[in-house]
Amino acid sequence: MQTKTKHYFCQMILSNYTKEFKYNWQLAAPVMLGMLGHTFVSFIDNIMVGQLGTAELAAVSLGNSFMFIAMSIGIGFSTAITPIVAESDTAKDFASGKSALKHGIFLCSVLGVLLFLLVLLAKPLMYLMKQPIEVVELAIPYLNLVAFSLIPLIIFQAFKQFSDGLSMTKYPMYATIIGNLINVLLNYLLIFGKFGFPEMGMVGAAYGTLVSRFVMLWYLWYLLKKKEKSKAFVTNIKLFVLDKLMLRKIISLGTPSAMQMFFEVAIFTAAIWLSGLLGKNPQAANQIALNLSSMTFMVAMGLSVASMIRVGNQKGLKQYFELRRIAFSLFLLGAIFATGFAILFALFHDYLPRIYVDFDDVVNFDDNMEVVSIASQLLLAAAIFQISDSIQVVVLGALRGLQDVKIPTIMTFVAYWLIGFPISWFLGKEDAYGSYGIWLGLLAGLTSASILLYIRFNYLTKKLIATENKKS
Repeated sequence: MQTKTKHYFCQMILSNYTKEFKYNWQLAAPVMLGMLGHTFVSFIDNIMVGQLGTAELAAVSLGNSFMFIAMSIGIGFSTAITPIVAESDTAKDFASGKSALKHGIFLCSVLGVLLFLLVLLAKPLMYLMKQPIEVVELAIPYLNLVAFSLIPLIIFQAFKQFSDGLSMTKYPMYATIIGNLINVLLNYLLIFGKFGFPEMGMVGAAYGTLVSRFVMLWYLWYLLKKKEKSKAFVTNIKLFVLDKLMLRKIISLGTPSAMQMFFEVAIFTAAIWLSGLLGKNPQAANQIALNLSSMTFMVAMGLSVASMIRVGNQKGLKQYFELRRIAFSLFLLGAIFATGFAILFALFHDYLPRIYVDFDDVVNFDDNMEVVSIASQLLLAAAIFQISDSIQVVVLGALRGLQDVKIPTIMTFVAYWLIGFPISWFLGKEDAYGSYGIWLGLLAGLTSASILLYIRFNYLTKKLIATENKKS
């Protein structure tokens, strides 16, 4: 009898969290699908470019490593818009929501141009990084075009984060799907020169990316302009009539958020560069494992955005006990998905990398076999860090919803650069564990981040609840 009572009590406690799964999913699913769309296009890019050879695949990896750093700063900065809009939405404060969008667009436009110029100026670093010379020479023309696509991408992010803040998460997904379809089509036509188009190889992939990002930006604005809830926000924007207080607020939230994302993306970028020191095949294998891991990470990112929205809403309502319960429901959902992905990677680690290479290519057969062998080992490490990666990003979303960004920034720096990177550096040498050692460092960094960020969220929410109880 006692065992049955205990079991029933546990079910009741669990249902406090699982009953939120449906709404969490409604918010997160469009974000996941939109982000998975981005990653799926990268997946298709890699398969298409992989047919050209392992040097080309490594070159895309090297070129995109610079892009990932720039994108992390731009996308991280734009996340400041979501919690402000979410809080304004529940407080019925139209002026604050529109101001957040306007100032967000202005700052993201400036940042997009600056990051584009920064990537162009950084190109000579490729020659100083001891990367394979054939890879560098292929990567530079690719990077020239892809770098320019940062401008429409980061402005798109401003509109996306605004749309997410209004809980209108499906419209960025629609824009992303349209952009991705155009990207895949242009890649096919321009990489291989189909239907009379010029055969441009890797540069064709860059043109596809550039055009698709302009289309995404225009289409998202068009969708938001057509919807009653958002129309007044996205029209008649006086972009150069600026308020110093709102500028300062977005910068104070956006800068630490950009640094948080930068610290995480930069350690994965460092993994690309460290892999390049081992040769083109380890670098190509790293790109395969990174691309597959990115696809599962986008599910966690969707839940992170849902976490930011829902926590921001509850903060606006000052319902801190509910805030904590809802956040924990998202942590639990993220852990369930991550466990499933971990099992998938562990079971199919020998098979998934084979999708990326052409085994009928007799000339590159030995290289392709080596790439698949290394990538299959890396997927085992990726399987292990699925849960910690999911927890750290969903908790980080909840902290952004609380508009707590400064301490988490320090925590992410410690986790990735004082713990994770040194392990990657020492274990990733050719006379140590090579590529697998690099990914053991990633595992250590992500696990440390998940623990530190959870401790921070737990402390803050308990403090908010205790303060509210004292008032009442």
